[in-house]
Amino acid sequence: MSNNASLRVISSSADERIYVTQPHLPPLSEFIPYLEKIWDSKLLTNGGPFHVQLERALCEYLGVPHLSLFTNGTLALVTALQALRITGEVITTPYSFVATAHSLLWNGIKPVFVDVEPNTLNLDPAKIEAAITPQTTAILPVHCYGHPCDVEAIQKIADNYNLKVIYDAAHAFGVRDDSGSVLRRGDLSVLSFHATKVFNTFEGGAIICPDAKTKQRIDHLKNFGFVDEVTVVASGINGKMSEINAAFGMLQLKHIDHALARRKEIDATYRELLRDVPGIRCLPSAGETAANYSYFPILVNAEYPASRDALYQTLRDNNIYARRYFYPLISDFPMYRGLPSARRENLPVAAEAALKVLCLPIYPSLSNDNVERIVRIIADC
Repeated sequence: MSNNASLRVISSSADERIYVTQPHLPPLSEFIPYLEKIWDSKLLTNGGPFHVQLERALCEYLGVPHLSLFTNGTLALVTALQALRITGEVITTPYSFVATAHSLLWNGIKPVFVDVEPNTLNLDPAKIEAAITPQTTAILPVHCYGHPCDVEAIQKIADNYNLKVIYDAAHAFGVRDDSGSVLRRGDLSVLSFHATKVFNTFEGGAIICPDAKTKQRIDHLKNFGFVDEVTVVASGINGKMSEINAAFGMLQLKHIDHALARRKEIDATYRELLRDVPGIRCLPSAGETAANYSYFPILVNAEYPASRDALYQTLRDNNIYARRYFYPLISDFPMYRGLPSARRENLPVAAEAALKVLCLPIYPSLSNDNVERIVRIIADC
């Protein structure tokens, strides 16, 4: 596929299994020259040429000052907390993938769950202050589904209480608000380049850094704490991205704009076709000036003639594998549910959303026919 090739697909098959997402893979022939360069150089890791190129290219594309690549987003989250020396308690959301809270436990930090806003399903700033204690050192919000948090309100609270802010921006690649990239918000932002994300490097992640000094500390932490052959300055881990992953990222950047454009088309089609289906609610924009359409969640309300789980099963019976993102809540899992902040009565909006949400398939190669078929099944259920 050339850079300016259209990603519109119109063919479909009722026997085809349609998953909630599917990685966009450029033609294999385009990747071979990258692999040949790696074979010629014999540099597979440790900050090789593709690694350096991808860091620079992503900074330029995303509009951020500094970026440190990682082998995955979870290790990036763990390292971001280490880099800012976060301890004690951290306020976070129960409505996310478990890696958000797991990164806290891996650092010996106590998660404190706070409810979310009903329109964005992001951390509700109005609920944060009541959860702050003398042990609170940071806030860890998530830009859920790529919709930006209320970053101004969160930062104001953080400044008032001298707290750090680390954004789990796993869903927010390329998302912008009125001031530019949302990844510039907070003290650090963490990206995921997992295969299911809008931009992927097979596996991968990154930390957005505000300055060169912070990037240097993070680069040390992701490489065992090494500065040079004989100098170790921190108890770091091995979080380095390989050259093959970085090379694939360079190729993916050539196609990302067209992939995002196709996602936008699918998003618009869903919204138009679902507009008059009783009991189906699509989440509104959170005010972003550039979205990435990474997910398409719907909320199945009481007016709909079937339950969310019945619709989920009906779609599966038709080979459509929608997902209940995010269900259960993180706070419902065994390692968290004993926390006082995990009590359901403290998290009514998140608890209700978890019982209603269904993420519909959205990815660049999803055909228009299949989008229409998915909506017909929802409308006829």
